[in-house]
Amino acid sequence: MNKPEKFRILVINPGSTSTKIAIFENENEVFSRTINHSKLELEPFARVWDQYEFRKRLIKEALEDAKIKPETLSSVVGRGGLFRPVVSGTYRVNEQMIEDGRNAYGGEHPSNLGAVLAFGIGWDYHIPSFIVDPPSVDEFQPIARYSGLPEFPRRSLFHALNVKATARLAASDLKKKLSQINLIVAHLGGGISIAAILQGKVIDANNALDSGPFTPERAGSLPTFELVQWCFSGRVSLDQVKKRLVGEGGLVAYLNTNSAKEVEKMIHQGNQEAQKVYDAMIYQIACEIGNRAVALKGKVDAIVLTGGLTHSVYLVEKLKEWVGFLSKVLVYPGEDEMKALALGALRVLRGEEKAKTYPEMVEEK
Repeated sequence: MNKPEKFRILVINPGSTSTKIAIFENENEVFSRTINHSKLELEPFARVWDQYEFRKRLIKEALEDAKIKPETLSSVVGRGGLFRPVVSGTYRVNEQMIEDGRNAYGGEHPSNLGAVLAFGIGWDYHIPSFIVDPPSVDEFQPIARYSGLPEFPRRSLFHALNVKATARLAASDLKKKLSQINLIVAHLGGGISIAAILQGKVIDANNALDSGPFTPERAGSLPTFELVQWCFSGRVSLDQVKKRLVGEGGLVAYLNTNSAKEVEKMIHQGNQEAQKVYDAMIYQIACEIGNRAVALKGKVDAIVLTGGLTHSVYLVEKLKEWVGFLSKVLVYPGEDEMKALALGALRVLRGEEKAKTYPEMVEEK
């Protein structure tokens, strides 16, 4: 009997102040490193995109230091960026994707570098380059796109990589195919995405940047009139507004910290205001889960909780109290973006899935 083929996959995940890299041999991580970037190092670059050559050089140096030979690698996979709306899957990096990243099609974000870094290193090492489930995955049902004003359709922008990877885990644990079940997956971290998954497709989700529950550092949905009046008050600039909504909102605005651990410490020390705020965030998460249950017409096989916040027993138990009547609750603490990226590439290398050509949009029915 032939031994299964061993694939070595380089994974690249650029963040705002670091670039994470890892090597996977099939499903197993055999090397990882976080390359930190100081504020002083990044200061000369006017845009995130301008950091490409700088980060690429550091990645190759890290691989050389670890004595990882390019010829041993089967492929390279990068984190997906804020690209055009696409169907879920693994994509070969192409010129259109790189151009959209350069032009910040969906906005400026460090993840936009994932594709071009994968492509550049793939080109140098003569191996294929991929991305997997970028945040712009869009499988919304048409009814979910309406907002109330035609000028502002609802956009699909959520933690697609971890939501989809965790959904696959949940389906496996339920001993079902993902295409056979309905799930509500709540990614709970610095940003929060709560997605309704109907037979494998995310038919509705809150925009993780500007809607849904407030989070450790994001304001979530806000009273519209008060927000508009504040924006036109003359007291704040556009940049100040954006920073307040994403980065200085949520727990940061109320309690001056984005750390759930710190907030729970405050609660343990008897801080009643901290408990009220934290419980309010949990309540809003629960209400958003309820919204997704409506999108699935109540036919929910499981509610799946994932992301950094799910390390909190307090938060998980409170959520179960609120939403446990809807369905069983499965918990997968933390997230593993590096493994999710590697597995996406591995499915293609093994022939279990075909690589998609960017941009591929889901067909609306």
